[in-house]
Amino acid sequence: MEEKKVVTLETVRNRYYGNDAESAPEKTICSIYAEHNEKCRALIGIDFTQSTVEKFDTSLHHLKEFVTHHYHKDDLPLSQVNGEFVRGLDFFLKTVHKCKQNSTIKHLKNLKKIVRIALVNEWMKKDPFYGIQFKHEEVNVEFLTNEELQRIINKEITLTRLAQVRDVFVFCCYTGLAFIDVQQLTHSHITTDVNGATWIRKNRQKTGTMCNIPVLSKAQEIIERYSNHPQCLKKGVLLPVMANQNMNAYLKEIADLCEIKKRLSTHVARHTCATTVMLANNVRMENVSKILGHSSTKMTQHYAKVLDSSIMQDMAHVEKKMANL
Repeated sequence: MEEKKVVTLETVRNRYYGNDAESAPEKTICSIYAEHNEKCRALIGIDFTQSTVEKFDTSLHHLKEFVTHHYHKDDLPLSQVNGEFVRGLDFFLKTVHKCKQNSTIKHLKNLKKIVRIALVNEWMKKDPFYGIQFKHEEVNVEFLTNEELQRIINKEITLTRLAQVRDVFVFCCYTGLAFIDVQQLTHSHITTDVNGATWIRKNRQKTGTMCNIPVLSKAQEIIERYSNHPQCLKKGVLLPVMANQNMNAYLKEIADLCEIKKRLSTHVARHTCATTVMLANNVRMENVSKILGHSSTKMTQHYAKVLDSSIMQDMAHVEKKMANL
């Protein structure tokens, strides 16, 4: 009655014999986290990707290290997971693991998901994240200027592996596809509209949002170049895309060959598409959002870098108006 619960013969009996939730052993944070990860692992290919589950596993590994380091235990009861615990984990990740602000936030957000599960199941009384706010640092992601992009396109590359990586990278620069999406690209994703124009229509692996991408001539040339490539025919894909880690390693070699100081990666191609190929050529933000497969233009604005050329165009317009005053 003091606990404001319904008193029945069954509830009294269960309490007496220790069979109710109140007398059961208290749940622990690491065990719940591990159980969550195993369920996610069983849903790979349905609701989750392999990389997402690996990120959860990394976060759990860091959490276990923190519990051992700070509390000298293998696990911790949920009752001890409070605001001090969260702030301590934040400090641990930044000092011991040297995580940057945004990486630390990702690990904390993964923990917050586990906490929400505990709160919904009434295993926890209070939210340890209450009053704690996440503040992302603005990251300046590189993109290529048109001159740099053309330098890569026109560079004569004799090594087959580098030439293939260059072609896949350039293809992404003209389509905006993320690495995993270009790796999965097949003939079934290519369609032709009533006007004879070629389109790529594919759901993004990351979000499931549909991308509607008109295939520009340079991208079409690359597709045709690999139409009879043995690897493409064997796997049933459009382009011979290797592992992301290898791609990024070879892109560094390509950057050196082309005398480009920027750190090239597969994601730089997506930013280059949004910025240099589209926005710099006056493609509307709404259309760029559709091409990139974003659910809103707010996500696209992350890619919308202000170019010197667009600033000069606007200022030239101002200069012209001022001269007529």
